[in-house]
Amino acid sequence: MSKPGAPYAITPQLLLRAYSIGLFPMAESAEDDQLFWVDPEKRAIFPLDTFIVSRSLAKTVRSDRFEVAVDRDFDAVINACAAPAPDREKTWINDEIRRLYRELFDTGFAHTVECRRDGQLVGGLYGVALRGAFFGESMFHRERDASKVALAHLVARLRAGGFQLLDTQFMTSHLASLGAIEISREAYHRALEEALCVVAKFDVWKPEDRVPGRQALAALED
Repeated sequence: MSKPGAPYAITPQLLLRAYSIGLFPMAESAEDDQLFWVDPEKRAIFPLDTFIVSRSLAKTVRSDRFEVAVDRDFDAVINACAAPAPDREKTWINDEIRRLYRELFDTGFAHTVECRRDGQLVGGLYGVALRGAFFGESMFHRERDASKVALAHLVARLRAGGFQLLDTQFMTSHLASLGAIEISREAYHRALEEALCVVAKFDVWKPEDRVPGRQALAALED
């Protein structure tokens, strides 16, 4: 973990370069206007080729209880990720994070997976796609299993699109329960280097297409 010595402007291009060498930005709090770079000794990832969906989650995905879409409302997703939750009273998503990732979204690098029920956003996630790597930034849920369904649809899309790496930064008990594993910094950098040699497609399924649960599950089984 490192902090910049003097304030300087971080551009979306610099942010993508940072991702390409294993760094990602954080803020001390939502009120702090400065960012610092992080390169953890241990990195959490979801293995795309061995991602396991529990029987109960598969049932929920297949039921299409939630309408799952991508890239419809980035601002709503990042706002929900920044909102206080029972297991997270404070957030590191400050105004600079919002600005940078909104710009990445506008230029096609940042993406969302969104779960709605009866038209209301009830869960989702956002992250950054760079060649064959996807860097997960944050996720949220307002209804049970909504974030898990978003994650399952994300992994299905990444597998179908030819991605090789799904980075989820720090390990938590929640991520571990969903199948995340922890690897060393050196192993992560090797995996990242390999993933950046691959040209993948996040829009292997078009944003306007509604991907049914059975299609997502089929992609996870391929």
